[in-house]
Amino acid sequence: MPEAVQRALTITTPPDDVDTVHDLLENIWAEAPNISMKDRFCFETALIELAANVIQHADDGSGVVCRLEIGVYADRVDAVLRDSGRAVSVPLEGREMPDDMAESGRGIPLIQALVDIEYLHANDFNEWRISRRLNA
Repeated sequence: MPEAVQRALTITTPPDDVDTVHDLLENIWAEAPNISMKDRFCFETALIELAANVIQHADDGSGVVCRLEIGVYADRVDAVLRDSGRAVSVPLEGREMPDDMAESGRGIPLIQALVDIEYLHANDFNEWRISRRLNA
Protein backbone atom coordinates (compact mmCIF):
# COMPACT_ATOMS: atom_id res chain seq x y z
CA MET A 1 0.00 0.00 0.00
CA PRO A 2 1.68 3.23 -1.08
CA GLU A 3 0.12 5.69 1.37
CA ALA A 4 -1.65 5.50 4.67
CA VAL A 5 -5.42 5.89 4.70
CA GLN A 6 -6.55 8.01 7.63
CA ARG A 7 -10.05 9.09 8.50
CA ALA A 8 -11.73 10.68 11.51
CA LEU A 9 -15.32 10.98 12.58
CA THR A 10 -17.26 12.51 15.46
CA ILE A 11 -20.07 10.31 16.74
CA THR A 12 -22.87 11.78 18.84
CA THR A 13 -25.39 9.41 20.41
CA PRO A 14 -28.14 9.73 19.78
CA PRO A 15 -28.70 9.85 16.78
CA ASP A 16 -25.46 8.11 15.69
CA ASP A 17 -24.84 4.46 16.48
CA VAL A 18 -22.56 1.62 15.36
CA ASP A 19 -23.95 1.87 11.82
CA THR A 20 -22.02 5.14 11.57
CA VAL A 21 -18.82 3.20 12.33
CA HIS A 22 -19.74 0.52 9.78
CA ASP A 23 -20.20 3.20 7.12
CA LEU A 24 -16.80 4.76 7.86
CA LEU A 25 -15.08 1.36 7.68
CA GLU A 26 -16.79 0.57 4.38
CA ASN A 27 -15.29 3.74 2.92
CA ILE A 28 -11.86 2.96 4.35
CA TRP A 29 -11.82 -0.60 2.99
CA ALA A 30 -12.69 0.78 -0.46
CA GLU A 31 -9.54 2.91 -0.27
CA ALA A 32 -7.39 0.05 1.08
CA PRO A 33 -8.37 -2.95 -1.07
CA ASN A 34 -5.17 -4.85 -0.30
CA ILE A 35 -6.19 -5.50 3.33
CA SER A 36 -7.15 -9.16 3.64
CA MET A 37 -10.71 -10.14 4.43
CA LYS A 38 -9.50 -11.80 7.64
CA ASP A 39 -7.77 -8.63 8.85
CA ARG A 40 -10.79 -6.53 7.88
CA PHE A 41 -13.17 -8.86 9.69
CA CYS A 42 -11.06 -9.03 12.85
CA PHE A 43 -10.48 -5.28 13.04
CA GLU A 44 -14.06 -4.38 12.18
CA THR A 45 -15.52 -6.85 14.69
CA ALA A 46 -13.26 -5.50 17.45
CA LEU A 47 -14.00 -1.85 16.64
CA ILE A 48 -17.76 -2.36 16.40
CA GLU A 49 -17.74 -4.24 19.73
CA LEU A 50 -15.72 -1.44 21.32
CA ALA A 51 -17.98 1.28 19.92
CA ALA A 52 -21.11 -0.60 21.02
CA ASN A 53 -19.67 -0.98 24.54
CA VAL A 54 -18.80 2.72 24.73
CA ILE A 55 -22.24 3.74 23.51
CA GLN A 56 -23.95 1.37 25.96
CA HIS A 57 -21.79 1.72 29.07
CA ALA A 58 -20.25 5.21 28.94
CA ASP A 59 -23.58 6.91 28.39
CA ASP A 60 -25.10 8.40 31.54
CA GLY A 61 -28.48 8.74 29.86
CA SER A 62 -27.77 12.03 28.11
CA GLY A 63 -25.78 10.56 25.22
CA VAL A 64 -22.09 10.37 24.55
CA VAL A 65 -19.78 12.12 22.12
CA CYS A 66 -16.95 10.10 20.59
CA ARG A 67 -14.07 11.01 18.31
CA LEU A 68 -12.96 8.06 16.19
CA GLU A 69 -9.69 8.12 14.26
CA ILE A 70 -8.72 5.20 12.03
CA GLY A 71 -5.45 4.69 10.21
CA VAL A 72 -4.52 1.96 7.73
CA TYR A 73 -0.79 1.54 7.25
CA ALA A 74 1.41 -0.97 5.42
CA ASP A 75 1.78 -3.17 8.52
CA ARG A 76 -1.26 -2.45 10.70
CA VAL A 77 -4.70 -0.91 11.16
CA ASP A 78 -5.19 1.38 14.16
CA ALA A 79 -8.12 3.12 15.79
CA VAL A 80 -8.37 5.60 18.61
CA LEU A 81 -11.78 6.14 20.15
CA ARG A 82 -12.10 9.02 22.64
CA ASP A 83 -15.38 9.41 24.46
CA SER A 84 -16.91 11.87 26.86
CA GLY A 85 -18.47 9.17 29.01
CA ARG A 86 -17.70 8.55 32.64
CA ALA A 87 -14.40 6.93 33.56
CA VAL A 88 -14.54 3.16 33.66
CA SER A 89 -12.63 0.53 35.56
CA VAL A 90 -11.83 -2.07 32.95
CA PRO A 91 -8.96 -4.39 33.76
CA LEU A 92 -7.38 -5.48 30.49
CA GLU A 93 -4.80 -7.85 31.95
CA GLY A 94 -5.75 -11.47 32.55
CA ARG A 95 -9.22 -11.19 31.04
CA GLU A 96 -10.79 -14.48 30.06
CA MET A 97 -13.99 -15.31 28.26
CA PRO A 98 -16.77 -15.86 30.83
CA ASP A 99 -18.54 -19.19 31.04
CA ASP A 100 -21.35 -20.08 28.64
CA MET A 101 -24.08 -19.06 31.08
CA ALA A 102 -22.75 -15.56 31.74
CA GLU A 103 -24.97 -12.76 30.47
CA SER A 104 -22.17 -10.23 30.02
CA GLY A 105 -18.41 -9.83 30.09
CA ARG A 106 -17.52 -11.11 26.62
CA GLY A 107 -16.74 -7.77 24.95
CA ILE A 108 -13.19 -7.10 26.14
CA PRO A 109 -12.00 -10.74 25.82
CA LEU A 110 -13.43 -10.84 22.28
CA ILE A 111 -11.66 -7.60 21.38
CA GLN A 112 -8.40 -8.89 22.89
CA ALA A 113 -8.64 -12.04 20.79
CA LEU A 114 -8.75 -9.92 17.62
CA VAL A 115 -6.56 -6.85 18.26
CA ASP A 116 -4.23 -5.25 20.77
CA ILE A 117 -6.12 -2.88 23.07
CA GLU A 118 -5.13 -0.12 25.48
CA TYR A 119 -7.27 2.12 27.68
CA LEU A 120 -6.60 5.29 29.63
CA HIS A 121 -8.64 8.07 31.18
CA ALA A 122 -7.23 11.59 31.01
CA ASN A 123 -8.58 15.13 30.81
CA ASP A 124 -12.17 13.94 31.34
CA PHE A 125 -12.03 11.58 28.36
CA ASN A 126 -11.77 7.83 27.96
CA GLU A 127 -9.29 6.86 25.29
CA TRP A 128 -9.35 3.42 23.73
CA ARG A 129 -6.62 2.36 21.29
CA ILE A 130 -6.82 -0.79 19.21
CA SER A 131 -4.34 -2.07 16.67
CA ARG A 132 -4.22 -5.08 14.37
CA ARG A 133 -0.96 -6.19 12.79
CA LEU A 134 -1.63 -7.14 9.19
CA ASN A 135 -0.91 -10.60 7.87
CA ALA A 136 1.94 -10.59 5.36
